[in-house]
Amino acid sequence: MTFENVRWTEIWTATKDTLSMMASSLIFTIIFGLILGVILFLTSRRQLLEQPIIYMILSVIINVLRSVPFVILMIMIMPVTKWITGTTLGVEGSIPPLVVAAAPFFARLVETSLREVDKGVIEAAQAMGASKWDIVQRVLLREARPGLLAAVTITAVTLVSYTAMSGVIGGGGLGDLALRYGYQRFQTDVMLVTVVLLIVLVQILQTAGDLLVRRFSRK
Repeated sequence: MTFENVRWTEIWTATKDTLSMMASSLIFTIIFGLILGVILFLTSRRQLLEQPIIYMILSVIINVLRSVPFVILMIMIMPVTKWITGTTLGVEGSIPPLVVAAAPFFARLVETSLREVDKGVIEAAQAMGASKWDIVQRVLLREARPGLLAAVTITAVTLVSYTAMSGVIGGGGLGDLALRYGYQRFQTDVMLVTVVLLIVLVQILQTAGDLLVRRFSRK
């Protein structure tokens, strides 16, 4: 294969767009997903702020958002995306649907990580007079760091695949390049290069995430 159809400047631009989409959406996903995950945990049964109704409502909303395929979700929230960013195309138009799709997923991972914290540690903090906010900040989040870092890694890898799918609606990045040239124009060499770059990106993210998890895990 000679890669005669590959325009490396376009590949570089598309790679930067993919990294920009992933990084921007990951930041917002972590912020919103962490808040949702903590609320889910705290309002669940036998926790600090047990509120079955709130937990049920949030749980249903999160389950619904997680059930909708990403491509359909992107199309469904186009009016919201247009209102927020002023466009439904390119990097800016891809970030809102990426966050809406990934935040509920990350929230569930956060809830699961917090459930793995030893209840004895929480009870000891309560016995020492720690406030609920102190327990969340200094006990729950600190004790759950390895699980939370693993959750961030999984979410980042998932976002890479979502950014590729955003090319279906003109989201830009490597997915858009693979669709326009690799699929629609049958340029196999372009498709191969974009796939390899996505694989490399996923491997880098996974390796970095694993290193961080091991770094913060107890010996």
